Amino acid sequence: MGPVTAVGIEVDGTGLEVPEGTSLLSAALAAGVELPALCSDDRLSPAGSCRTCLVRAGGRVVAACVTPVSPGVRVETATADLDALRRDAVELIASALPPRALADGNPGELARICRSMGIAPETARGAGGRGGDDSHPYVRLDRDLCIACGRCVRMCSEVQGTFALTLVGRGGDTVVAPGTGGPWAESDCVACGGCVDTCPTGAITQPGPARGLTSGIRPAAAPTRTTCGYCGVGCALDVVVREGGIAAVLPARDGPVNHGHACVKGRFSHGFRTSPERLTRPLLRRGGVLEPVGWDEALAHTARALRAAVDAGGPDAVAAISSARATNEDNYLIQKFMRVVLGTNNVDNCSRLCHSPSAAGLTASFGLAGGTDSFDDVQRADCLLVVGANPVEAHPVVGARLLNRVLHGAALIVADPRTVGLARHADVHLRPRPGTNVALFHGLAHILLAEGLTDEEFLRERATGLPELTALLAGYPPERVAELTGVPAADLVAAARRYGRAERPAIVYGLGVTEHLHGTDGVRALANLAILRGAVGSDRGYGVNPLRGQNNVQGASDMGALPDVLPGYGKVTDPAVRARAQDVWGIRVPERPGLRIPDMFTAARAGDLRALWVIGEDVRATDPDTNRVTRALDTCPFVVCNELFLSETARHADAVLPAASWLEKDGTFVNFDRRFQRVRPAVPPPGGTRTDFDIVRALAAAMGTDLGCATPAEALAECGRLAPVFAGLSHDRLDREGAVPWPCPDPGRPGEAKLYTERFATPDGRARLAAVPYLPPGEEPDDDYPLLLVTGRRWAHYNSGSMTRRGGNLALDPVDFLDVHPDDAGRYGVRDGVPVAVESRHGRAGLVARVSEQTAPGQVFCSFHFPASGVNRLTSHHADTVTSCPEYKVTAVRLAMP
Repeated sequence: MGPVTAVGIEVDGTGLEVPEGTSLLSAALAAGVELPALCSDDRLSPAGSCRTCLVRAGGRVVAACVTPVSPGVRVETATADLDALRRDAVELIASALPPRALADGNPGELARICRSMGIAPETARGAGGRGGDDSHPYVRLDRDLCIACGRCVRMCSEVQGTFALTLVGRGGDTVVAPGTGGPWAESDCVACGGCVDTCPTGAITQPGPARGLTSGIRPAAAPTRTTCGYCGVGCALDVVVREGGIAAVLPARDGPVNHGHACVKGRFSHGFRTSPERLTRPLLRRGGVLEPVGWDEALAHTARALRAAVDAGGPDAVAAISSARATNEDNYLIQKFMRVVLGTNNVDNCSRLCHSPSAAGLTASFGLAGGTDSFDDVQRADCLLVVGANPVEAHPVVGARLLNRVLHGAALIVADPRTVGLARHADVHLRPRPGTNVALFHGLAHILLAEGLTDEEFLRERATGLPELTALLAGYPPERVAELTGVPAADLVAAARRYGRAERPAIVYGLGVTEHLHGTDGVRALANLAILRGAVGSDRGYGVNPLRGQNNVQGASDMGALPDVLPGYGKVTDPAVRARAQDVWGIRVPERPGLRIPDMFTAARAGDLRALWVIGEDVRATDPDTNRVTRALDTCPFVVCNELFLSETARHADAVLPAASWLEKDGTFVNFDRRFQRVRPAVPPPGGTRTDFDIVRALAAAMGTDLGCATPAEALAECGRLAPVFAGLSHDRLDREGAVPWPCPDPGRPGEAKLYTERFATPDGRARLAAVPYLPPGEEPDDDYPLLLVTGRRWAHYNSGSMTRRGGNLALDPVDFLDVHPDDAGRYGVRDGVPVAVESRHGRAGLVARVSEQTAPGQVFCSFHFPASGVNRLTSHHADTVTSCPEYKVTAVRLAMP
């Protein structure tokens, strides 16, 4: 991408320079001139249909939104005849609408323009009567206010990429409608809210107290800027508060990652905050029943139980599962509590269950436990290899941006067993059998080497391990890989050539790579492709980038909520790392690594773990092999949970501490491309609840220890003293700059958005190719269990559904479906929409069949958003041999009558 050429122009006698290709509308705005533009939105392609932005350029009257600047052009906007033309165009549009379109107090764009132009409300005299659609929980359609500007249709297609809306009718009867022709709630709409934001008249609105509020219309009181608490994309959101409650959550137009876009979860799924099921008082188990108590009693009881556990079994008899949903500062304080107050490294977080193979694999290949490039760079790639990820549903803002890049010419290769959203737009869709990723990646690498599609200079100067990998890859020709994976050899060759011949390729991957028996090997084999291609740490590509599942799964690990590392990933076995921690904390850190989450449950079942603290994780609903997890919870003498609701895990706890949600917290999150961003409380926690930060400090005080770090800002500052990679970060800096990536060791210098431009963070400074052989998954189908089950996410819900099921999302996705291929449905007598039982060697679950070709024959798919379905009773105890990440993506099952 070459430098942008500036063009000199003149607007109403004022000279200025603007980038070549800028529209006259944008040039006028740059000159301080605001023009009406009812069909225009700067996020969309221009339409030029409303004719309300007329200007004179070079002597001709033109629509400013569709006319690009030309060198030296003279633009006039303020003459009497142009004012009259624009006013006539606006009046004509307004006259066809009913009076409420221009009623006093209407905040819509058209109403505001009319007021600014002196157009009276009486101008709107349309008869109306075209009806509306209120079937959707988050979107309302009033057809009488539609002016057929097409902005909502373009927003849905160009920004969101769903193509759910269209214009129907002819002439003055043209209105927007769902493309399916039925009610809005039954359409393909994914409730991103983009149509609400862009509608200039109020034809499409959000119901309730948010009516009239969009990302372009702000209330008088300034909203609170925060970062979304759902997935790991890190969308910047503005929370509008009225009368002490949340009126709306709006995507920030200047959000560094989302650029004014959002998804149904971040934008609309905040009803959980005021759910009547919200916990507001601590609970203690007495006589087998959880009873409400005061905070002093709950903290004193918990402190006594932790002391008793240590007295009975030593410091390692206590363990904590920290939270990838909590802030960095919460996680920093939790791991500090375990190491300083109790003297154990028994702390872990849910990255163990999703992206621990990413941390291990990326560290082994490149040196650091994060993605290699910023998402802004990834979006400039000319070839995208998306592997084991369904961003359209699991990370909708990323999915929309990737699709936008594809629609603008980038090649797309999707590797996924299912026909996920992006696969419909792929140049090549590779559908490997679940569990065969390593063989697939080796097959692609074999072709890169065989056809000379590698960067020899990069491999010579900046990588190591090529001879060993070359020898291994000799055993993975396309024909053998086709046998192992089920992917046709021709598709392998086509994909390898597209990736190998691209000028700036990028790899994006998800849990379909990591949640396997050999997930770390999968990450390393995938990284091989970028290294062979010289597409990491260079200007020849945009590396390897994991899509993080939870909002702060990257940050929880960055903060040291792991059993073998301290903040900044310094190993607890390293004396220099422990010495630095001792200098900051004033105590000796244990040198023996602690228990991982699966080991905690094993120790509990064996009677060795006497107390377990679970913070914001519903392990009974989301961890594998639920029956074994339940036995661990019931065997452990004391279990304490920090929770929003009485979750499946909390029901088995001995103490439950009511916690604040992400909308009620102060701190920071780290998103999937390593950006620290601020989290700010928009509203106070409900009476009786406390933030995790305050709970940890209070519990430490009850045990006689002052953890310091009186505020989250102080906690991040202390973390920076302990971990040099975060030394340049602070709340004040983030308040000024918005988002800063790590590594960031210097407060006066920017963080490193693109890693390894000079050297890799390995001991010898080179990237390491991995010669890891393909090994089969932990389970394979047989006569008793002939199908392979893959689990993942749906678009309307999130993880165990504890937040998204308490609101309107339940109307959009009310039950847990099992996707079954038509061939298998016929073979096993399964009908669409009928309850079906799914059995594995480990348990049984009840779901509703959905017959679809999204899955391949012999494979079925479901989510884990409805704990009552019992999906994780099916999954096995098999786990990644390096990191203990569960093999969620491969479980042998059979179908049975419910």
